[in-house]
Amino acid sequence: MFRNRTLGALAAAAVLALVSAVPAQAAPAQNPSDTNRTVATVRAAVAKYHDVQRALDAGYVPLGECTESPDGAMGVHFMNPALVRPGAVVDPSAPAMLTFGPSPSGGMELWAAEFFEPDVGQPHPMLGSVPFDGPMPGHEPGMPTHYDLHVWVGKHNPAGIFTPFNPSLHC
Repeated sequence: MFRNRTLGALAAAAVLALVSAVPAQAAPAQNPSDTNRTVATVRAAVAKYHDVQRALDAGYVPLGECTESPDGAMGVHFMNPALVRPGAVVDPSAPAMLTFGPSPSGGMELWAAEFFEPDVGQPHPMLGSVPFDGPMPGHEPGMPTHYDLHVWVGKHNPAGIFTPFNPSLHC
């Protein structure tokens, strides 16, 4: 079910269709209490997606297989193409991607929210006072150069809440 490359290709095509120049956002100064509030907003916004079916119903589509490396796992990426808005002010309550991984019961469980922006020449995107990772080349054919930021709100990441891979998880 979650290994359908056709859906991934369709989502990648939707992202490419959305890429257009948009006014830039200003980068705020880093502030730990602002970061904590931002993470709390993300956590509250995605709480309903602990049920993978609710994510599917909301427009998130699986992009492929579970992503894993020697650094740990990211999970299966689900993208909501309607939430990809390059260059717009990042809304912490509307992550463009969610990651899910296998649960102990054999189902899928929410691991992280991921904020994603194709690179359209905008200033470095920020989630509150936290800069996205990137720009980086696409990881698969058709994926644009982009910025992204993982926020581990479903599962604890001992490497850090904004670290891409979680060393305690495996596909």
